Amino acid sequence: MPHKHLITLALLAATGVAQAAQTIDVYRDPNCGCCKQWIGHLRDNGLTVNDHVEPNMSAVKQRLGVAPRLASCHTGVIEGKFVEGHVPAEQIKLLAKRDDLKGIAVPGMPMGSPGMEMGDHKDAYQVIGVTAEDKEEVVASY
Repeated sequence: MPHKHLITLALLAATGVAQAAQTIDVYRDPNCGCCKQWIGHLRDNGLTVNDHVEPNMSAVKQRLGVAPRLASCHTGVIEGKFVEGHVPAEQIKLLAKRDDLKGIAVPGMPMGSPGMEMGDHKDAYQVIGVTAEDKEEVVASY
């Protein structure tokens, strides 16, 4: 009977059920409440989060190549790619499959985006992908 468990584990791994959680490093200002809510959203959606309190967010964004027009309050890094702002977890998970993108961003702080929930009010917003050549494209609209 012990072989039955090995077969079950092999089947789970083959179907992707036993995938390891993706890890994202999040850099945020120490006084930001919405950043903490966004981190909660990521964790609730299966991502492992390393939370870094950073007093100089401008330097972090500049180091990672986040254009000022794409800026928001916090910045993540997953598999060497930047995640700027209130990006939904589903888009972060898809980023790993996009070799053509060096990062994604939700500019500003749109109401209703993950971490910015305020009752029923929801602003329309886009997730912007950035290529290695710094070209921008809309990868999702909400």
